[in-house]
Amino acid sequence: MISPSVPGLCLAALAPRGAGSVNAPTARQVVERIQKQVGVPWRETTVDTFKAGDPDAPVKGIAVTMMATLDVLQRAARAGCTLVITHEPVFYGHFDRLDDLQKEGDPVLAAKLDLIHRHGLVVWRFHDHWHLRRPDGILTGMVRALGWERHQSPEDPLLFTLPETTLASLAARIRDRLGIRALRVVGDPNLGVARVGLAPGAPGFSGHRRILRSDAVQVMVMGEGVEWETIPYAADAVTAGMHKALIILGHIPSEQAGMEECARWLKGFLTQVPVKFIPAREPFWTPDAPPAKKERSSK
Repeated sequence: MISPSVPGLCLAALAPRGAGSVNAPTARQVVERIQKQVGVPWRETTVDTFKAGDPDAPVKGIAVTMMATLDVLQRAARAGCTLVITHEPVFYGHFDRLDDLQKEGDPVLAAKLDLIHRHGLVVWRFHDHWHLRRPDGILTGMVRALGWERHQSPEDPLLFTLPETTLASLAARIRDRLGIRALRVVGDPNLGVARVGLAPGAPGFSGHRRILRSDAVQVMVMGEGVEWETIPYAADAVTAGMHKALIILGHIPSEQAGMEECARWLKGFLTQVPVKFIPAREPFWTPDAPPAKKERSSK
């Protein structure tokens, strides 16, 4: 059932050094368990494949994350995790194609591959099928993190009717609930809002427009969007006098809790090795909210 790894990546060259416990499951066996438990047919064409490392290496611990940044991989290695399950790409593109970066000898890619090799990490992506699961695993985690369960529409899980408040107050509450440093808002801060559409991640302009155009939506809470598509569309709606607004979380904060939900789910049936959620750090900061002091790196 497991799809092949991405083109251009030599798994053998990234094989882990040393052997683990003979009783530990391999990364491949862990993924096979996930495929059986996720509750949807496994697609032949999917990005949910191994991205680095040896799938037949024994697993000492599992790190679950929203995005396998170099920082996350360092923390996974320090925690003794050898299998990293990431929701988003590892190598800077949806399909994790490495050919051009490798041909150019890209130093950032080299640093990441070196860390993976030295610590014997195996990286597997869990994106398509976690979204295909019903209910959507990312959405489930985000709704729980926001505390919006009882406000969710039974007809459309992306729509919510909240107690009426101002746009500024809603944005501040979301910022505080999710711990976001660099949240952004489009619209009148004093606008009264109650009807909310949620668009985690990056569904694209057509998906954003469908939500924002709905009469059931006054404010769309979104992950990220192209700034010459969704953002000016919403700004133009505001200028036209329409009762519309955006709250822009950033991609990582908009789906992070969904992968924390994934870690909880995995712990229910993967009991041979520890499962740890390692949150990806929000990359943006503002002068009023500088980044926290970074932990010591794992070289």
